[in-house]
Amino acid sequence: MDAQLFKRFCHIAYDRAGIFLKDGKEALVSARVAKRLRALGMESISDYIDFLENDETGQEVVHFLDVISTNFTHFMREPDHFDLLREKAREWAEAGVGKLRLWSAASSSGEEPYSIAITLEEALAERGANYLILATDISTQVLARARNAVYKASTLKAFSKAQIQEHFLKRPDLEGDEPFFEVKPNLKEHLVFKRLNLSKPPFPMSGPMDVVFCRNVMIYFDQEVRQRLVSEAERLLKPGGLLMIGHTETLTGVQHNLKPIRPSVFVKRQPGESTKTPERRGGGR
Repeated sequence: MDAQLFKRFCHIAYDRAGIFLKDGKEALVSARVAKRLRALGMESISDYIDFLENDETGQEVVHFLDVISTNFTHFMREPDHFDLLREKAREWAEAGVGKLRLWSAASSSGEEPYSIAITLEEALAERGANYLILATDISTQVLARARNAVYKASTLKAFSKAQIQEHFLKRPDLEGDEPFFEVKPNLKEHLVFKRLNLSKPPFPMSGPMDVVFCRNVMIYFDQEVRQRLVSEAERLLKPGGLLMIGHTETLTGVQHNLKPIRPSVFVKRQPGESTKTPERRGGGR
């Protein structure tokens, strides 16, 4: 792929999804786009980029974003976040807080929001779990997998046998090289899945949210998009609500009114507690 073609793909990725493709990603983009060429019966990348740029329906742009997006995830990823969620959920329940509202901003194929649901079910078992999780992603393909909620046994390694029995149903009707399990309906009913472009705020949902999981997605954005995203997450959080970002991410240089309380965890300050200031370098790591 020559530099000019790559530049055109970069423009579409950034303009439509805020995804910043760095130099040196030409081979990766070429390999990912080859899947769409085969699906459409096209022979050249130049024909495909012409088609993509003139896609009035936007359907092919969605397919393009699906193939270039990295959707690596697994259950209970970065488990300290779920330990904190369990602790805070019990604390809020004891304080008489009613229904909890949470947002999984880049939910991918569902492992993160279902991990949130399982954590809350177990933390609030004695009191009765009352919560709603909004799970969003830009990829229609992974959202479909998330709604389906069927996973291979090997992906459930983070759970004990007792947890799998409690929260999943075995699907003997599905054949494969290993057993399949489906998330139980009582968990699914607490989740709402929506397609959302995180680079295009303001977002249509309203707050207040108790917790926002916005993990391992800002690494794909430039500073401008990160600023818009964090500002919107802050708007949706209630005072005292939590923002969790990925362990490798930072809010350095981003203007916000959030206080770091643990590595990669921030709490929204109470009104009047402080003015917005950029995080000090290293303060969110």
